[in-house]
Amino acid sequence: MGNRGMEDLIPLVNRLRDALSSVGESCSLHLPQIAVVGGQSAGKSSVLENFVGRDFLPRGSGIVTRRPLILQLLSDNTEYGEFLHCQGKKFTDFDEIRKEIETETRRLTGSNKAISPVPIHLRIHSPHVLNLTLVDLPGITKVPVGDQPTDIEYQVRDMIMQYICKENCLILAVTPANTDLANSDALKLAKDVDPQGLRTIGVITKLDLMDEGTNARQILENKLLPLRRGYIGVVNRSQKDIDGKKDIKEALRAEKEFFLSHAAYKHMSEKMGTPYLQRILNQQLTNHIRDTLPAFRSHLQSQLLALKKEAEDYMQFNPNDSARRTKTLLQLVQRFAVDFDKLIEGSGDKVDTVNLSGGAKINRIFHERFPYELIKIGSDEGKLRTEINYAIRNTHGVRTGLFTPDTAFEAIVKKQISRLKGPCVKFIDMVSQELTTTVYQCIDKLSSFPKLRDETERIVTTEIRELETKCRDQVMLLIDIQLAYINTKHEDFVGFNNSPQMHNHSNTKIAARMGGNQVIRKGWLTINNIGIMKGGAKEYWFILSAENLSWFKDDKEKEKKYMLPLDNLKLRDVEKGFMSSKYVFAIFNTELRNVYKDYKCLELACNSQEELDSWKASLLRAGVYPEKVAVDGQGNGPPENLSDPQLERQVETISNLVDSYMGIIYKTVRDLMPKTMMHLMINSVKEFISSELLAQLYALGECSALMDESPEQQQHRVEVLQKHAALKEALAAIGEISTSTCTTPLPPPVDSSWIKPSRRLPPAIPSVK
Repeated sequence: MGNRGMEDLIPLVNRLRDALSSVGESCSLHLPQIAVVGGQSAGKSSVLENFVGRDFLPRGSGIVTRRPLILQLLSDNTEYGEFLHCQGKKFTDFDEIRKEIETETRRLTGSNKAISPVPIHLRIHSPHVLNLTLVDLPGITKVPVGDQPTDIEYQVRDMIMQYICKENCLILAVTPANTDLANSDALKLAKDVDPQGLRTIGVITKLDLMDEGTNARQILENKLLPLRRGYIGVVNRSQKDIDGKKDIKEALRAEKEFFLSHAAYKHMSEKMGTPYLQRILNQQLTNHIRDTLPAFRSHLQSQLLALKKEAEDYMQFNPNDSARRTKTLLQLVQRFAVDFDKLIEGSGDKVDTVNLSGGAKINRIFHERFPYELIKIGSDEGKLRTEINYAIRNTHGVRTGLFTPDTAFEAIVKKQISRLKGPCVKFIDMVSQELTTTVYQCIDKLSSFPKLRDETERIVTTEIRELETKCRDQVMLLIDIQLAYINTKHEDFVGFNNSPQMHNHSNTKIAARMGGNQVIRKGWLTINNIGIMKGGAKEYWFILSAENLSWFKDDKEKEKKYMLPLDNLKLRDVEKGFMSSKYVFAIFNTELRNVYKDYKCLELACNSQEELDSWKASLLRAGVYPEKVAVDGQGNGPPENLSDPQLERQVETISNLVDSYMGIIYKTVRDLMPKTMMHLMINSVKEFISSELLAQLYALGECSALMDESPEQQQHRVEVLQKHAALKEALAAIGEISTSTCTTPLPPPVDSSWIKPSRRLPPAIPSVK
């Protein structure tokens, strides 16, 4: 009856299995057990029925076992069966047990011979069994039949592997004696996961069906095709016996008589047959449980530790305790405020290493997106000169003016300043959107309480919209202030007497180049047009500084390919190709010189629109501007008397003065806008969340309703607490067991190289799950 002093081990594991299966299979798969593996019609079901002494498993052709059956055999004075999915119901009729297995199988798999990895748990109490835990798995198949899935072979193999790859699983490899043992699928799979044969026990069935004059004596003596744990032969009922309702007890007597009377087997009949196999499995499983118990205890302890903090939080939360609900509300709002502040200020404990978020994105809007939007509105030089031309002529009216009119300059400057409203409004929208996105990121942690989450989202987003309106009004006021008075006495404004240098001076002001040769940006870019002539575009590591653009072979920056000075460079957009996934822009020289070797322009490509915008903004910081729109002769150019020398000089003078003055405006706006946003929006939102949000939630007068859990959260909380309790119960039960006992030593290694590796199949198939 197994190892003395260890009789409680197998029932203990069964109790653990029941407790842990109620909270998921992740723990149960690690419990010690015996997996029965074999091909279709190998006799697996008959072996299990012989153990029980009853007919209770489904019969038929093809795959009959379509879900794993975890069969727990318990020695008891009475005989009955119990299913874990029908707790409290005892089955004394074993035909009813068979029907329940078929019904429960069809419930998940349907009637099309499909399979499912979700196990059926069956416990059988009987005075005729020894304590055992076995897993009956679907038979190994090669060809789908009927309407079975075409990948049925892969699905079955994957399901078997889920069990036998665990170190805590003994493998009962069942092979018919009337087939070639060297090609046994069961032994091949066992060899894949247990190459040393430490966990594999061979079972030879259908010994009575071998051809006359042949026998399996050398195999059963472990001399031919040996296994470390050897083989045990059994004789099951034939299909004729099953159809004729031959009693299993009578079949066991016939099996015993077969071994005692057969000339090849009678000398080892005591080590053959179903009763001996049952005793060996009981002994091996008991020893295996004792050997693996320490590792399993460690596995449970690690899972308990991982759940401890969450379970303790749930234990402290009582949905019916108003004081506890109020305290939880306060903690959640405080955590929300801290998370929002950390995302904005960049001081969070968990730093995103994949994408920019929160404050980093807002910083990018401040210093890349907004400057780029500003410079775009002043890039159409042809249109500007046309407007200046009309302004001068309309100022003079019917008379011919001798001097450059101040009013024309002021009119053009005010129009240029007014154009800043569009980029500024867009800037406010971008920052507001990013603040809202950051709120959504933080508010996800309140999803356990839907009403609290919805009300918090409504209150905070409403506040953001109100602050956005206030901020927009303030920004419009700042622009109106600039429009109110054109200060031509500004110290940075280049006057009329310096007109020959005005244009270059203003460009310097607008570009705001970095001091020295400081690095502005690094990153990968693909050179599109050069690679076309050399077998394809190539990717290089680029470094942009205030004075030049360099590229290297890779990001180690050891092998420099070229250094391109930024003087007289402009950039232009390049239309994205129909089949291309890249975003492209080009750099060219305004004096029509070659940019690189024999190339007039350099086409550079990146992987996203966001990356493209960022590179353009960085080039603007370095003073490389978008291409000016050329004057054409189709209504967009100057009026008909452009050739008037005096008018040309006046247009040039005002153009330079406008460039100079707008440089001052751009610099002021670039400086004030981020400060305004920080003061009126970002800091205000942070302050509102930390000091006003809780008060507004309390003002709703529904604090208790706010803390109502979602159904999903209620279920999750119950599951976590159940799993925590089950793990503690399991560890307590393990602690009560003494593992001091005698044991049977493992047989010495044998040469099992005769087992060929199984044919490698793809990994887990999604349809199984």
